[in-house]
Amino acid sequence: MLTSWSDASRRNFLVVAERAGEVVGGTLFHYLAAANAGFSSFMATAPEVRGQGVARLLHEERLRVLDDAAGGRVEGVFIDVVAPDRLTEEEREAERRVGSDPLRRRQVFARLGFRRVDVPYEQPTGGPDGGPVTNMDLLFCPREPAETVPLALVLDTMRAYWIGWLGEKRTERALAALADRAGHRAELPLLPADA
Repeated sequence: MLTSWSDASRRNFLVVAERAGEVVGGTLFHYLAAANAGFSSFMATAPEVRGQGVARLLHEERLRVLDDAAGGRVEGVFIDVVAPDRLTEEEREAERRVGSDPLRRRQVFARLGFRRVDVPYEQPTGGPDGGPVTNMDLLFCPREPAETVPLALVLDTMRAYWIGWLGEKRTERALAALADRAGHRAELPLLPADA
């Protein structure tokens, strides 16, 4: 479904890592032209190759593909990830059952250069009764070292990412709420992703 929402403003990509003819990792991500940024919907590696640099290779290829799509250099790439400290015990158990560790995942993203955007982040739908998902953080991997990210870049990125599944009116409401939670600061601090 995520790959079908493609047009001139949003291009979708899937990159996989193979070893000996078997898929050992992958990432689904999007180039969002209005923001000149990427958004990663998914990235994972097989348990048997974790710690062997597969995630780094996928991330570097993702950035190369995004740059190609942009015809230059993108500002960076965003991803939303669960916040381990805001998971219920039931959610933690569900993560364990599938061999996932949210804290370890955050540590991997930190090593790849992702930082946590200092804003209470909510994914607009998918939570209880269709409401927002509130146990996630928004991470950003800037192409150049940075201590902040412009609120305008966050809003432009999320607008381009959300509009395909929320529609224009719901997207604008979600963006207004995000800007309010950010205190309408022009620049948002980038904090450690694994803290």
